[in-house]
Amino acid sequence: QVQLVESGGGLVQAGGSLRLSCAASGRAFSIYAMGWFRQAAGKEREFVAAISWSGDNTYYRNSVKDRFTISRDNAKNTVYLQMNSLKPEDTAVYYCASTSIVSSRVKDYDFWGQGTQVTISS
Repeated sequence: QVQLVESGGGLVQAGGSLRLSCAASGRAFSIYAMGWFRQAAGKEREFVAAISWSGDNTYYRNSVKDRFTISRDNAKNTVYLQMNSLKPEDTAVYYCASTSIVSSRVKDYDFWGQGTQVTISS
């Protein structure tokens, strides 16, 4: 069992920044690739970013490239999502998740956090 808890969400104006954190417990964190997903009201959950177990490889959906940065600190069992130049279309509940192999597909992730709300005003 891997338990994941997201934090850092909130309400910010367009153009602002937020840093999300995801703290893991229950199993060895460093063996998992990690991902961030988001789900806007009335829409399906979508891939945002992923990071390999070593932290050396990162992947992003095109709409957040050059604005968001995923990172991890295995010593702290934590993965981060730095979000800059935020847009109203970034508004969603953001979830972190773990997988045995890096992936952009929801179905490939084994464990999920409960999510943190991010709201961007225009």
